[in-house]
Amino acid sequence: MQLLKPENRKNNPLPLLAVGTFGLHVFSLLLLLFHGSMLQQLGRQLTPQSLVQLVDGRAITVDPEPNLERQPEAIRRFVGETMSLMLTSSEQQPPTQVWEITSQLVADNFKEKLRSEITNLNPDSQFENVNRGAENVLVIQKISQPTEIGDGQWKVEMFANQLVFSGYDRLGKSTSFNKQILVRAIDEPATSLPNAALPLQFAAYRLGEARLEIYNVCDIKDKNCSGNPNQALP
Repeated sequence: MQLLKPENRKNNPLPLLAVGTFGLHVFSLLLLLFHGSMLQQLGRQLTPQSLVQLVDGRAITVDPEPNLERQPEAIRRFVGETMSLMLTSSEQQPPTQVWEITSQLVADNFKEKLRSEITNLNPDSQFENVNRGAENVLVIQKISQPTEIGDGQWKVEMFANQLVFSGYDRLGKSTSFNKQILVRAIDEPATSLPNAALPLQFAAYRLGEARLEIYNVCDIKDKNCSGNPNQALP
């Protein structure tokens, strides 16, 4: 009966402790919400949207892409146009000059092997063995959608033919060029634009703005195509 006396209820600290604890929890929750809001605002400030003007004159804002992200069409365009530039030459635009310019779009540790393979594609019309009046043209039939094989790495299948014309053979000879082409994202464009740039140098520079590079090429039937540049190209 002593526990029920009014003076005992007044001296009991438990209700006050419960109220104080509840208030502290509410304050902590509000503080966390405030910090979360501040972090979101800071994130928006550190990664601001970019203003992009479209061809038709409209302006839109876009979120910045992560460094390793590339749009599928950008990858397909890079592969198709790079290989077309690399395998198209003429007497006025000799293969040696073409390679010197377009090889900037190829990984350093793969350049020597790719040059050797291009030479073997048509030995009589590549690099040092150039017939007078010879012309090489790469005709692409199809480029597949990119398949992501790693962070910032993609594989694209290309079906094409290289046509070789000479001064005495205007009908031309066709050689198939069906390959798996591996590309990856890079931090900085590898191409540079010199003063009084040639059209081919300007084209390679524009492709380099995609910040991509070719780092391996395999036969279309090769099931073990990887990022190893020492892998044979049948």
